[in-house]
Amino acid sequence: MNQATTVSSTAPTLHGHLAKEWCGKLLPLQVLQSQRGYYVGTAGEEGPVSRESNEYFRTDELARQALQDGNWTQKQEP
Repeated sequence: MNQATTVSSTAPTLHGHLAKEWCGKLLPLQVLQSQRGYYVGTAGEEGPVSRESNEYFRTDELARQALQDGNWTQKQEP
């Protein structure tokens, strides 16, 4: 059973959980864009590494606000 974790602004996540667990990379969270929309994820020098949020956001601004407020849900698996 998958359990969703909502990231709280009282306990901010600064680095990508999936990037660290699955790729061994400690990368900062940032807003990225794909064809489906904007999301919270990580990227390295080669490009995107992980999509950390379950959600896609319609705009860059909404995604940035969610990241800032901790109002997004951490994916548990890639």
